[in-house]
Amino acid sequence: MNFLRRFMYGRYGVDQLSIALLILGVLLSFISTATNIYFINLLSIVIIALTYFRILSRNTYKRAAENLKFLNFWNPIKDKTWLPLKKQFTTFTKGAKDKNHKYFLCPSCRQTLRVPKGQGKITVTCPKCKNQFSKRS
Repeated sequence: MNFLRRFMYGRYGVDQLSIALLILGVLLSFISTATNIYFINLLSIVIIALTYFRILSRNTYKRAAENLKFLNFWNPIKDKTWLPLKKQFTTFTKGAKDKNHKYFLCPSCRQTLRVPKGQGKITVTCPKCKNQFSKRS
């Protein structure tokens, strides 16, 4: 174990870009296995080798700058795709715990709204964007 610690001392290690490259390399490897396209297999090997190069690199400033550029590119994409799914999941789990209220997402701004159960069909007004929509509570 001490050998591994001494070997990794001063090296960059794993970051978000390394994880993304490793996932991409493994996916391309599966695709090349399924399709028998040599170029995709070669590309997956190069990407996985680049991942290990980044992990074992001693030039930490350059690797951190690469990771920062990747995060500046990736975070807006992640926020547009993952955040609405995450919000729907938390709305679902809140509704499972609360027996007296029903939770909805505003169709325009995706704000979580809580209304009392058993009121029938009601018009809900979002306090954030003032959008009105009808739902059954």
